Amino acid sequence: MKRLLNFSSTSKKRGQIEPALNTSSLPKASPSRGDTSPTTSRRPTARKASEPSQLLDLIAAPDALVIRPRPDSAHHLRVAWSKTPTVSEVKGDLSDLAWESNSIQIHGIVGLVSLFSGSYILVITGIADLGNLCSPSRQVYGVTDVLYIPLDYDGAKASLERYINRIRKPVVKQAVRESMQPGDGDSLHVKWQHLPTITPDASSILSSSPSSSGYSTPTTSGVSIGPLANTLADRLSFWKTRRGLDANEASLIASKTTGDHETLGEMLDDIDSGDTASLAPNQAIEDIVTAAVPEPRTSEERYQAVELKVLKEIVRQFTKGGMYFSYTFDLSNSLQRKQQQVERLKKQENILADLNALGDWAKLEPCEGAKPFMEPSPNLPLWQRIDRKFWWNEHLLQPLIESRCHMYILPILQGHFQLTKFHIPTSGELDTPRVGEGEKEEIEVEYVIISRRSRDRGGLRYQRRGIDDKGFVANFVETETIVRLERQETENVFSFVQTRGSIPLFWVQSGYGLKPPPLLDTTRTAEQNMSALKLHFAAVTQRYGTNTCINLAEQHGREGVITDAYRGGMQEANLSDAKYLEWDFHAECRGMRYENISKLTRQLERTFEQQGFYWISGSTTMSQQRGVFRVNCIDCLDRTNVVQSALARIVLESQLETLALLNHPHDGHTQADAVFNDVWANNGDAISRAYAGTSALKGDFTRTGKRDLTGMLNDGINSLARVYTSTFGDWFSQAVIDFLLGNRGLSVFTEFLQNLSSSDPRDALRLSKVREAAIENATAMVVLGDERTVASWTLLSPAEYNVRLSDYFEEKILILTAKAMYIVSYDYSLEKVKKSTRVPLGDILGVQKGAYILSTLNNQTRDPRFNYGMQISFLATRQDTRVTSYSIRNQYVPDGANVHLSSVNMNSKNGTTLSRILSNTTTGNEAVSVAFKSLPVDPQTGAGDDHSSEPLTPQDSINRIIELLVKLCDHFGTVDRGFVSEKDVVSLVEAQKSTTLFSKFEYNFKRLLWLGG
Repeated sequence: MKRLLNFSSTSKKRGQIEPALNTSSLPKASPSRGDTSPTTSRRPTARKASEPSQLLDLIAAPDALVIRPRPDSAHHLRVAWSKTPTVSEVKGDLSDLAWESNSIQIHGIVGLVSLFSGSYILVITGIADLGNLCSPSRQVYGVTDVLYIPLDYDGAKASLERYINRIRKPVVKQAVRESMQPGDGDSLHVKWQHLPTITPDASSILSSSPSSSGYSTPTTSGVSIGPLANTLADRLSFWKTRRGLDANEASLIASKTTGDHETLGEMLDDIDSGDTASLAPNQAIEDIVTAAVPEPRTSEERYQAVELKVLKEIVRQFTKGGMYFSYTFDLSNSLQRKQQQVERLKKQENILADLNALGDWAKLEPCEGAKPFMEPSPNLPLWQRIDRKFWWNEHLLQPLIESRCHMYILPILQGHFQLTKFHIPTSGELDTPRVGEGEKEEIEVEYVIISRRSRDRGGLRYQRRGIDDKGFVANFVETETIVRLERQETENVFSFVQTRGSIPLFWVQSGYGLKPPPLLDTTRTAEQNMSALKLHFAAVTQRYGTNTCINLAEQHGREGVITDAYRGGMQEANLSDAKYLEWDFHAECRGMRYENISKLTRQLERTFEQQGFYWISGSTTMSQQRGVFRVNCIDCLDRTNVVQSALARIVLESQLETLALLNHPHDGHTQADAVFNDVWANNGDAISRAYAGTSALKGDFTRTGKRDLTGMLNDGINSLARVYTSTFGDWFSQAVIDFLLGNRGLSVFTEFLQNLSSSDPRDALRLSKVREAAIENATAMVVLGDERTVASWTLLSPAEYNVRLSDYFEEKILILTAKAMYIVSYDYSLEKVKKSTRVPLGDILGVQKGAYILSTLNNQTRDPRFNYGMQISFLATRQDTRVTSYSIRNQYVPDGANVHLSSVNMNSKNGTTLSRILSNTTTGNEAVSVAFKSLPVDPQTGAGDDHSSEPLTPQDSINRIIELLVKLCDHFGTVDRGFVSEKDVVSLVEAQKSTTLFSKFEYNFKRLLWLGG
């Protein structure tokens, strides 16, 4: 059977371009089948000044990291050895550097990152050839390998040496493959060998001698760790980098007592015998893990361990598939958008030419008529032509962008690119030959799919749902299909664009369970939902024209609540450029009747006619696309991809029919069907891996047009994989994605280590606005009219006074005026003041500042810099505490007091009126104290509490508050040498006593699930 299809794959076995060293003295390893050497098949072509360099040499010089373009250029890039990345493009002689032996070849720069202890540059060391956009000059590549290099000389030198040594090592796999091949007539058997049962004890878990176990892992100090401990540590410990144990540490660990047991070995003996009455399994596991992989001794070691995980996750995000780029042209804009830009630029060019103000940067390529692949403003650097909505590494490249290092700025997109070809007969007969049958006169058709995944509200499945306040939705993808063929010696190019995106409402969905129900965000009002929905459609209709919104989610059952809200929102908005259509995919296709999708497409026949598609024949624009289909289900993955492929199939057939080419077989599938199905199945898999972590469900139907039992079983496996990924692995990945996109700063990792989860940037921004509004509202309600507000903050505080530890903490508002201090308990849901206490500044006795530790579960929650607070003491003599009540009983009753309503004088005009109440203090000269703990500070999002200039840490925030308080109190003569004292508000010892066993178990269990893998 003759093969007519040529697929360009992202797999390493086809089209992969391996990394290479810049040394001719090294032996060349034979490339694997389908691989090509970058020094032969990918020699850099003549580069335009506006294009990024395709091949670069990188070397560590004593004063900077040096990167030079190939072929040798007079200019080169220098990245200074500094914690803050500093880059510059300079001229200079580089012949004194040992390029032949100490440099490596790279294919581009992903970006630069600054972490806790240093900065790193991420470079592309491996790429895959994905094909081209209908011309070898428009080549597209996928990222397969990324290397991170520390920006200090010793670290960079060591990193490059390790990489060079790894490349030099020959990889011999063929001999192993041949040894595993069965002989003629033989079958491959698995032989089982009986192993004796071994009862482990402390010496077998944590061996003090390397010879005690053949599988022990020796450490740098000669102390070895047993295999059981290694396994437990690999699964349970966040700190993967093992440090060596000295003999004293090992002996202490091996003999450590656990509960009533003298050693860990005795504990395991009891487990084997069934005696578990006196066991403390949580402590036992913690002992083993701590022994095998101790937590870092210092904060520097701890941050280095976190940095390593962050860097590896960034590398994984860019190399797991779906990241692609081009050196020579803009991939982020559709053909029709580019043509529209060209038309606008032509008008501007004519105007500037008439004014004699036309510069070289504004000149277009001379052409007659329309050119389907023409680049608008080709003389501008490539990164200035890119649609930033789809540029995933822009934030990482900011140092290069600010320095205008154009040839080193390589925009990377996320999504899917694939070029395929198929043949169709030129005969007008309806009986098109099936794949493999005799062929007639044929025309080659190039079919390209480009999916562009938006970085706005970027993230993973259960971490990012719905919409944000700016109108951006999760998993928004623009998919363009391009068809190119020659008919009667005339080139014809077609383009058709569709979009997908999460339901544009505020809603959430927990990742726990196989089928968690989606829920509306109860913290959002109907007005907020409507405002965000209108923002979203204002943006997409301006970009694409009329949107035909096809909602495939269930109309009843667990998804019904979201569908009802979406329907109601669209009816209320009544948008002229956004049409809403419901089609319950699960109900319509129940029983694997996926052919029922034809019912939906028949409903859309008139819409197909109105939308049309973009078509250029020769140099003439024959038609343009007017509007798009916006398809969604709950995930915008499986159901969405199946329906989008059905819509694209109808458009493809219509495009071919315009050229009198038919693709309607009487029986079976044509070659075009086989190509089409495979392309769209790969597209669904790519988007699914980016958003959900697994391949798309229902991929069997997309590939074959049939739904069968095997596909259902595969879907079940993928569903379980998605549950594992979303529940246990997505939290840290989401934190890294927020960081690399610039949505969050380093504080996202501090938050993650504390909570084992990361918050949504939209929530952080909204919370900041909520706090600002609360402060404004509280100030207007409680501050006396003759007082001037100096400053105000939101701080964490126990609900009661005179306590530092409590079962209930709340965010109080602290307001300072020129005369008094106000302590406000605020109801953020109702936007009402619950209780307000006014204390004259002259009655403040003093301030104690120090560590305020509420949890000892990890190093981050024990670090005083990030857990800092203060305790303010004042006299109760003139304090004025008032409450807001929603009933006639609005007098505050102190804890333990026995006050009857009948005893209250309703008409009193003195301090005993209903609106005047005292807190749980007594009148007189008794001192009252209130404790405050600083909230986390996030300089990246501006979420700090000091509105003048953002503090770097909670300790800085508290110190600034105290400085201002001392300055104000000094006017009343109450500040003396002992006014401010430094002592822990809640010490580490006190916090350890208050941390419950259950909270320890809960945290360790989460760490096992989310960090252990």
